Amino acid sequence: MVILALGLWQFPSAPAIIALKVLLAFTAMVATAAAVRTATTTAGHVRAAWLALAVGLGAFALGMSMRAWMALSGRNTGFLPGADMVRVVLPAGACAALLLLPTTVLGAMSRLRFLLDGVVVASSLVLMVWAGALDDIHRGRIAGSMPITATMAYPMVDAVTVTVALLVYLAAQPDQRLTVGLVALASLVLGVTNDAIVYLFAAQKSSPVPAIMVGWLAALLLYIAAAVSGRARTYGHAVKAKQPARAAVFLPFVPVAAAAVVMMFTEVSNEVLRGPLMVAGGLLIVAFLARQLIVVGENRRLFAAIARQALRDPLTGLANRAVFHDRVSHAMQLRQRDGVSVAVMGLDIDEFKMINETFGHRAGDELLNLVGLRILTVVRTGDTVARVGGDEFAVLIQGRDDHSHVIAHRVAESFDLPYAVDGHELMVRASVGLAVADSDDPHVSAEELLKRSDIALDAAKTSRVAGVHTFTAEMEADFFATGIVPPAPQSDATGARGSAVRLLGELRRAIDQGQLTLVYQPKLDLRTRNIVAAEALVRWPHPERGMLSPDEFMPLVRRHGLMGAVTDHVVSRALDDTRIWHDAGFAIPVAVNVSAPSLGTTRLATTVSDALRERGLAASALIVEITEDVVLEGLEQASRVLRDLRAKGVKIAVDDFGSGYSALSYLRDLPIDHVKLDRRFVAPITSDPRAAAVVRAVVNLAHELGLATVAEGIEDVETLEQLRDYGCDFGQGYYFSPPVAFERLLAMLANPPWAPA
Repeated sequence: MVILALGLWQFPSAPAIIALKVLLAFTAMVATAAAVRTATTTAGHVRAAWLALAVGLGAFALGMSMRAWMALSGRNTGFLPGADMVRVVLPAGACAALLLLPTTVLGAMSRLRFLLDGVVVASSLVLMVWAGALDDIHRGRIAGSMPITATMAYPMVDAVTVTVALLVYLAAQPDQRLTVGLVALASLVLGVTNDAIVYLFAAQKSSPVPAIMVGWLAALLLYIAAAVSGRARTYGHAVKAKQPARAAVFLPFVPVAAAAVVMMFTEVSNEVLRGPLMVAGGLLIVAFLARQLIVVGENRRLFAAIARQALRDPLTGLANRAVFHDRVSHAMQLRQRDGVSVAVMGLDIDEFKMINETFGHRAGDELLNLVGLRILTVVRTGDTVARVGGDEFAVLIQGRDDHSHVIAHRVAESFDLPYAVDGHELMVRASVGLAVADSDDPHVSAEELLKRSDIALDAAKTSRVAGVHTFTAEMEADFFATGIVPPAPQSDATGARGSAVRLLGELRRAIDQGQLTLVYQPKLDLRTRNIVAAEALVRWPHPERGMLSPDEFMPLVRRHGLMGAVTDHVVSRALDDTRIWHDAGFAIPVAVNVSAPSLGTTRLATTVSDALRERGLAASALIVEITEDVVLEGLEQASRVLRDLRAKGVKIAVDDFGSGYSALSYLRDLPIDHVKLDRRFVAPITSDPRAAAVVRAVVNLAHELGLATVAEGIEDVETLEQLRDYGCDFGQGYYFSPPVAFERLLAMLANPPWAPA
């Protein structure tokens, strides 16, 4: 390229100049085709950018073709408006392409600011440099056929394009700069070439023009390279905003200041130039003011965004901890004036660490967003929802205290539906704590209310009972007396965590679709060896893992609040089977285990009564078994529910008696009929005198209280005979039968294998 320019400089022959013009026209056509080809492979703003550049290149090809045709026909004239002015479309098209390429996070107003910066720089340069040059040319009356419009248009448009190219290049991300840099460099070469040729034509110094025209060829080749580069990459908006380069910030101010200084000491004597220069000066003022207005607007939006970010959690868009605490303080101030109740609900996602480590942090973030959205859908419009920690949320509820309980339970129940996260259906449970400042506690402060909410949430985390845990004074006493009970250690195996999460989703579907089945273990009268009852035990026939025992899936049921649904299923299925064996002439009751969450609501008694009535069974057909340790979660409420059941005629049994630490108090306080001795007490009685003494004492105490005794885990005849000697009433265990299917139980009822001969 340099050699070609030097050759034309030294030997500017007519054939060489004609060949150069033909080459320029051909190269411009190739560049136009390359830009159009790139446009066809893209869409949206990217396609518009390359089409704008193609229009400019096409206009340049048209003008240069006209020049080449006139040279070939021997009509080589000076300035031709049709051929020369049309080429100004190319820098304008390049400028549009640079502004349309989505290479940064800039918005429409920022791109307009870039354009105005270009106008400011162009107007300043015209006032500083071009005015002096044109004044010299027109003072010597040597402008010839070059009109003032051409001498002003090219430098103005070129200066705007080069300025925009520089600003866009500085704002682009590093991996986006190749294409932008090629377009910017091509525009710079084009602008320098245009301005040099315009000046030489205006000054009637045409001999160096052919050599300088080589700059057009270089610019066209750079545009072709830019089009090819743009075709090879995928366009997209940057994810992170980039800090503006220092040059981009100060660029408009430097030429404006320089132009002001130059014009103060410059006098334009030519009347022809005075008008255009006044237009350039006015354009400079208008563009600079408009640019500053855009900057003010951008700064205002930036400050507003910063203020919003200071008040919002960046991941979920919910209120953050600082805002939540401020609103709680404000609500407590209104409470002192209006007397309305204020409640704070704390919520923590159970097993969130397991989900995060199994499916990745991106899935964890997605889950947090979904949880926040679901909470927003179930609370009232005026309630404040905040994310106050990693997987911890909080809700501020104002109004009547019964409203706060309703909303808290609504939030807890919203977790019954699965979350679709990263292609997986996850059943997620939450620990929920609630603290209410009502009219009975007028002196509680905002800090105290928040502390109570934390205590209630901690109690929910360590509890075996799902649902909402409302703050009580006993919680606070336990908190400061014993501290927080740490959760059970989790396995470090990622595969185990993932398996547990997937198993939970499968379990939920199995419960919803009624896939859990029952087996029955007969309960015998130890004197007569007749079957007097059958205990229903749940099993899960997993399609891949086979028949799962309760130890393999019930921990998930308890931890994730599914016990209520499982209890309903077991009661319904067991009573269906009971109806069948009653119709077959075997009027024995069925025993089912009831969970602690079911005892926390009065719904259980209604559910049992309705189920018995629908099947035409008497209340005596059902025995409800409770484990003594779960009643610790709410003895008073459990006692009310059990009394209601017992009043309807349902028998109550304490299962696994002796496995807890408050067993004797239950014999006194709970309305029960049977005591089932834990197998760990029963098994060693034939070899351990101390164990035998304990079992004999419990049997005697139960009889004194009017309660029947049932021994679990009878494995051999020696244990059976010793229990009979102690006066134990009933028993069950593998000595008689393991848990069996319903059909096998019917056969046993028809022909008991243990009945005395």
